[in-house]
Amino acid sequence: MNNYFALALTAITSFLIAFLLGFILIPWLRKLKFGQTILDIGPAWHKSKQGTPVMGGLMFIVSVIVSFAVTVAVSFLLKNTDIIGGGALDASARKIKVYAGILLAVGFGAIGFLDDYIKVVKKRNKGLSIIQKTIPQLIISLAYLGTIYQGGSKYMFIPFVGNTPELGWFFFVFGICVIYGGINAVNFTDGVDGLCASVTAAASIGFIAIAVLNKFFGMGIVAAALLGGCLGYLIWNWHPAKVMMGDTGSMFLGGLVVALAYMIDCPIILILIGIIYVIEGMSDVIQIGYFKITHGKRIFKMAPIHHHFEMCGWKETKIVTVFTVINLVGALLGAAVIYYGSKF
Repeated sequence: MNNYFALALTAITSFLIAFLLGFILIPWLRKLKFGQTILDIGPAWHKSKQGTPVMGGLMFIVSVIVSFAVTVAVSFLLKNTDIIGGGALDASARKIKVYAGILLAVGFGAIGFLDDYIKVVKKRNKGLSIIQKTIPQLIISLAYLGTIYQGGSKYMFIPFVGNTPELGWFFFVFGICVIYGGINAVNFTDGVDGLCASVTAAASIGFIAIAVLNKFFGMGIVAAALLGGCLGYLIWNWHPAKVMMGDTGSMFLGGLVVALAYMIDCPIILILIGIIYVIEGMSDVIQIGYFKITHGKRIFKMAPIHHHFEMCGWKETKIVTVFTVINLVGALLGAAVIYYGSKF
């Protein structure tokens, strides 16, 4: 099977699955009364979203996994059995990073699902405590890092510099910081209708570009599945949203985006490919830090920063459009940095 056809097949399949699942999942969530609870700390006009079905992230979680499996199965039937490894010298390491990355995302999605379940079914607005979230996140992260480390990913690629020496224990310390920070930054981005899925779709385009330019179509298939799933979900999540992804979706997206960066051994590229995630996460950190230092003063009207722009009068659709364009530019710039940075 042609690699470019595989990318298209994966994206289209994922899009259709996510879109069609909306017709089934949204009425089911409404029937179960799995509705969003809007806290008083958010913008007042968000109260109109009260009761909107949550856990919509299941739509793209299913679509990513199924579309990936379909493409791999079709490839096998057409005798192109190494589409994930790509026939490269490090094919085994590539396969490990792809499959471990998907499992990482599913693991984080499961934690998010439990958090959402406690919020909407047990009626505990805060869901899991920080400790209850952090411990399983660390366990999953260490299991993932240990798997890819044993699979041969013992270094990092730095554009225009090359591969670092084997990192040893620092690989795990740095990895925990990247994964934990990435998951939470993506979660912060999920606060406006269509924002997190749109920004993630833009990031996935950057990863697809990297896959095409560097002939790593195994990673490209995962990114294509992510792109299609986000776009299919966006039909239901665009303002005014008929469903919200919840922590189920945002934690899955965070895990998969981080895993895609690790598939090219370059987690630092998330600074560009996920520039909006970085901005959102840092805005929250800066706000909290400044508030504590100044004993009550704030830099932003509200954090994360998308709420600041809401308070300044921006419509949700404008925020989504501007933030997505910024992230798309960052993603394409990141793809160029990886491509030219490996040619030094």
